[in-house]
Amino acid sequence: MSDTTTPEATPGYDAMARDIAEVPAVEVIVTVAVNLMSAAAVKLGLTDEGDVHKDLDEARKLIHALAGLMDGSTTEISSFHAAPLRDGLKSLQLAFREASVVPDEPGQGPGEKYTGPVYG
Repeated sequence: MSDTTTPEATPGYDAMARDIAEVPAVEVIVTVAVNLMSAAAVKLGLTDEGDVHKDLDEARKLIHALAGLMDGSTTEISSFHAAPLRDGLKSLQLAFREASVVPDEPGQGPGEKYTGPVYG
């Protein structure tokens, strides 16, 4: 029986590994952060489709993950990259607070364990 999960059985695995190896870590971190931001915005209902995909529980998780990533990578990426990501994170945290029927106490909102309290 053949194991289809081995790299040899996965078409293009070597090419993907080479492509990934050529990407600087900062670009990977920023790309992941932007993806988390985009997903959180969708779950907050901030897209053209509005509340169709709104899910504050999911948004909380995404914002918290983004804050953890930012906290853990701040010393690894330049302020050129970090500053707009921090601004985006704060905007998402404020949008979450506004979207919540019963807002969290300051310091208890998503990601605030990493960023400190966010006030509107």
